[in-house]
Amino acid sequence: MQPRLSLAAVVLAVAGMLAGATDAGSRTHNAGSPLVPRIVARALPAVVSITTRQIEYDQFNQPSSTRGLGSGFLLDRSGHVLTNNHVIDGAEEIKVALTDGRVFRATMVGADRFTDLAVLKIEGRSLPALRLAASSKLAVGETVVAIGSPLWIEGGPTVTAGVVSALGRTMEQPGLPMLHDLIQTAINPGNSGGPLLNLRGEVVRINTAVIASAHGIGFAISASTIRPVVRTLLTRGRVVRASLGVVAVSVTPQVAYANELPMERGALVIRVEAGGAGEAAGLRAGDVIAAIAGKAVLDLHQLHDALSRHRVGEAIEISVWREGQALTLTPILREES
Repeated sequence: MQPRLSLAAVVLAVAGMLAGATDAGSRTHNAGSPLVPRIVARALPAVVSITTRQIEYDQFNQPSSTRGLGSGFLLDRSGHVLTNNHVIDGAEEIKVALTDGRVFRATMVGADRFTDLAVLKIEGRSLPALRLAASSKLAVGETVVAIGSPLWIEGGPTVTAGVVSALGRTMEQPGLPMLHDLIQTAINPGNSGGPLLNLRGEVVRINTAVIASAHGIGFAISASTIRPVVRTLLTRGRVVRASLGVVAVSVTPQVAYANELPMERGALVIRVEAGGAGEAAGLRAGDVIAAIAGKAVLDLHQLHDALSRHRVGEAIEISVWREGQALTLTPILREES
């Protein structure tokens, strides 16, 4: 049985990001706090615009140069810039522009498609940088400030002050990485990819996703997700992950009803990649992964979390429901492509 599933379309917008939280004192301020202009003035020099150039081919196999735009911010005074992987993916040339007018050619340090993060490097003097908050805690209702730096808008970067609307959001979208532990806040596309600041001027999140059909509703990635990835990219250039080689979605009551499933939790496999660990073990589209190594898998987030605890080359036992039968498969995990 092939799964029949309709996923909400979410557009990942351009650029940057990272981590942290605020103290209890900062939560006493509102979005109209007089602190906001001072915070923005201090942060703006480290918020950057990113332009990319890549070669694409038309239906007649003729090459053409296309330009991409995004945002990011300087992680340190050495010139490391944090942005989204989708902003620079496939780019042959990357340029980073600061608000003081300086433009630098950037080199790739490392990228991770799974978390949609990338670190770039520019060479310059007297480079500003944003400070990352030490804590990753945030509270619903807490005031935050989003900044973006889109090159196509005259007048410089855009700023939005608002509050944290919700915590623990998960975004699933076909063809793009699944992001976990997001916060929801009010931002606009001009802010996407820029830093999300607390009222101490520290970076607490990265503005990453905007719902195309809803004005002002956006999402930002958690520091707990970002910090270890960025650390690994800075030291190794890439993140090695064990993979089953499948594309799956969380089973919800709606998904269960649409696909005539007897359970309302688990991870529904919608595609098995050729040559992957799942295919070798006999996984099929339509299977529901219910447990890994004896631990229940209630949704896609738990599936990813369970896989992160195992290594490439390791054989793991997975429990699968298929057309009324409970099966046990033992795939040997391979490196995520």
